[in-house]
Amino acid sequence: MSISKGSNLFTKFSQLNFIQNTIRFTGISTNQNERPSGPRMKKFAIYRWNPEVPGEKPHLKEYEVDLNNCGKMVLDALIKIKNEQDSTLSFRRSCREGICGSCSMNINGTNTLACTCEIDENLNRKSKLYPLPHMFVIKDLVPDLTHFFAQYKSIEPYLKRKNDIQVGEQQFFQSVHDRAKLDGLYECILCACCSAGCPSYWWNMDKYLGPAVLLQSYRWIIDSRDEFTKERVEKFLDEFSVYRCHTIMNCTTVCPKGLNPGLAIAEIKKLMSGIWKFPKKDASIIPANIS
Repeated sequence: MSISKGSNLFTKFSQLNFIQNTIRFTGISTNQNERPSGPRMKKFAIYRWNPEVPGEKPHLKEYEVDLNNCGKMVLDALIKIKNEQDSTLSFRRSCREGICGSCSMNINGTNTLACTCEIDENLNRKSKLYPLPHMFVIKDLVPDLTHFFAQYKSIEPYLKRKNDIQVGEQQFFQSVHDRAKLDGLYECILCACCSAGCPSYWWNMDKYLGPAVLLQSYRWIIDSRDEFTKERVEKFLDEFSVYRCHTIMNCTTVCPKGLNPGLAIAEIKKLMSGIWKFPKKDASIIPANIS
C-alpha cells in the first residue's frame, strides 16, 4: 500500500463518519404534530464535585428540563440548567458547533461533544453526564487536560525546516496530491475523547502519547513541507510512546469528527518498523505574493 492510498482511506473514512454523524446529530422532526402538548420533562443526572467544599464526595445530581423549551443538543440543556436552576454547575464550552473541542465529556457512557450530541428524547430514561474518564477532575464536568496538552506540545506540532527562511518573504508550494494526504488528520480538534476512551492510555498515560497526540504527530510526519520526518519518528523509538497501542480502536469509535486515530498510529508503526520507507518530500519554495 502506498502513502497516497493510505491517505485515501483517511479521506473516505472521515467522509463516511461525517455523513453518519450529521444524520444522527441533525435528525430534527418537521412534523410538529408528533410532539405531545404540555411539558416534556427530561431528567439529567450530572456528575458533581467541588474540591473547595471540604468533605464533599463526587455524586450525581438530578435536574429536570422541559424539552419543549430547550435546544436539541445536550449542551443546550447544560446551559439552560446553569442559567435557570444551578449557577454553580461547571463545564467547558465555546463554539457550540463541534469545532473547538471544549465541551468534550462522557454522555450516557460515550465520550463525545455536548454541542453535537442530540438529547435522548426518551423521557423514561435519564441522561447521565460525566467528565472524561480516567482524568483528574478540576470541578464537575471539567477535566484537567494539563498533561494531555503537555504531550501535544512535546511533538512540536508545527512545520520545521532545516534552512533559514525569512518569514513573509517566501512560501511553500504543496501539490494537490500532497495536500490530500492531510485529509482525515488536520480536522482533529484535540477534544481528547479518543485518548480518554483508550484503555492503554488509562494505564500508561505517563509514557504512552495516546491516539489524539499520535494522530497529530502523523499529520506533521506526512506533511510534504516538513523536513524533520525522520527525527519526529525517531523520538518514538521506545516501548511506550507508540507501541502501547493495541488496536482496541475505541479511539476511532468515539471520535466526534469521524477520524481514524488507529489508522494514523498504524502508519507510524510502519515507518518505525521499516515496512514503509520515509516518504519523499518536495515542497518547492516560491516568492511570496506580497501586495
